[in-house]
Amino acid sequence: MATVTPIRAAGGVVWRPAAVGVEVCVVHRPRYDDWSLPKGKLDPGERPLAAAVREVAEETGVRAVPQVRLRSIGYRSDGRPKVVDFWSMVAVGTGGFQPDTEVDGMRWLPATEAAELVSYPHDAGVLRQFAELPPVTAVLTLVRHAQAGKRATWSGPDSARPLDPTGLDQARALAPLLALTRPGRLLSASPRRCVQTLDPLAGLLDLPIEVDSAFDEPKPGQELEENALAAAGRLAELALTGAPAAVCSQGKVIPVALARFGGTPEDYPTPKGGAWLLAFAGDRLVGADPL
Repeated sequence: MATVTPIRAAGGVVWRPAAVGVEVCVVHRPRYDDWSLPKGKLDPGERPLAAAVREVAEETGVRAVPQVRLRSIGYRSDGRPKVVDFWSMVAVGTGGFQPDTEVDGMRWLPATEAAELVSYPHDAGVLRQFAELPPVTAVLTLVRHAQAGKRATWSGPDSARPLDPTGLDQARALAPLLALTRPGRLLSASPRRCVQTLDPLAGLLDLPIEVDSAFDEPKPGQELEENALAAAGRLAELALTGAPAAVCSQGKVIPVALARFGGTPEDYPTPKGGAWLLAFAGDRLVGADPL
């Protein structure tokens, strides 16, 4: 029997500060006469996180920054399996809600009230998960440099080894995804390939790249644990500022550094050109989502 490819969709639990606590956004769809979380199908080739941010903006007029990966839900739609990925998102601006044939109403409510209003138990479950999150105070993205050929075939200093054509493509593809978190600072380990990985993002956001050796792999005579501790310390410092930032580091450092916040290095596999969406409450890591 042929395998049926699931319909892929994405959406968000969008929140904003309220007089007491926070309130979240739910939408009314006239086609189904239901209340649900804003969500929609992925465009061809679109990343789920990008689709989630886009669909929230299209359905609600709200510009939002993703923070924590929430649960994915699955159900059948028109006889086909459907999977919807959700992220919590903080509202940072609005273009004004415009009712249309897809969404004709929206409401801002406390998460508990929203969970009672929505028409489907799976949406209510996502809202309950959101309500249990600690308050997120900062979001960082952490990237491993893109592909840069093989060390053995490069005749110059390893720190000068550049991205190869595949790596340049990876860096260009990463830029719009990393930009979704609206970083105000870009920090890179010292090697050329790390700086080059952030170059497209720097051009997109018109930001300088700050070279920070705290994110470098160990040099001869240094211990990996020592470097990873320094990298984790810098991530915690950045988180405590509350300002979003994008960081590019190296493959030996990232898993060990993230394990300093909890878990083991095996919990954080990071391929070249891979990235993490990191959510912090103070200096405590409360969400790590591989992009």
